[in-house]
Amino acid sequence: MASGRSTVVQPVVDDLERFFGDRLEAVVAYGWRHHGAVPSLALVSSIQLDDLNACAARTSAWHRAGAATPLLLTRADFARSLDVFPIEYGEIIEHHEVVFGRDPFDGLSIRIDDLRRACEVQVKSHLLHLREDYIESGGRRSEIESLVRDSAAGFAAVLRHLARLDGAAAGTSTELVRYAARRIQLDAHVVGDLVALSDGEGVPTVDAVKLFPAYLAAMARMTEFVDRWSKEGAGPNPVA
Repeated sequence: MASGRSTVVQPVVDDLERFFGDRLEAVVAYGWRHHGAVPSLALVSSIQLDDLNACAARTSAWHRAGAATPLLLTRADFARSLDVFPIEYGEIIEHHEVVFGRDPFDGLSIRIDDLRRACEVQVKSHLLHLREDYIESGGRRSEIESLVRDSAAGFAAVLRHLARLDGAAAGTSTELVRYAARRIQLDAHVVGDLVALSDGEGVPTVDAVKLFPAYLAAMARMTEFVDRWSKEGAGPNPVA
């Protein structure tokens, strides 16, 4: 029986079959706890400008059906880009559902060194932007509060990527907080507040301005952690 997301993506598949014919090799729906339009990836043997024009004419219909514009790649392009987008493509591989064709990811995997490097970029980038945006706030309380609330989702995403690097369970907020406290030695209350903010929960008792110093310290700790990361301290199933 087709799942909800494969049903939503089916109009995209129907159109791609018409546009690409036997050049269409596989279509997968993906997304972990996705919100909004259902994303998909189509692997084809070749892509021409006429194909893009045909797809462009159908995007409005796809969006009305609840499907996002699909990613279009050749299998070779996808395989050669695993080291460039290890987080993004790794999540597609891990959380995909085949809607058309055979599973295109058999035999493909993310190298752990590539994932660690990508996590390092994300952690350090988040810390740099956090510092920069705090300075830009001019110390105004309302802007600091917005900074904390608006960046909380990015914090949670980075933390989940580190958990994936470690092969640790992080599918729920509770698991994510437990991982952060146990493995990275972060303050569970601070992480819990930030994760709650990232989930869109009101958390009226959280003073985002007072939370900022601890948030900044947590990011600094995560930077040290990813710099020193090794397989030895990881969970039972680190990405390989």
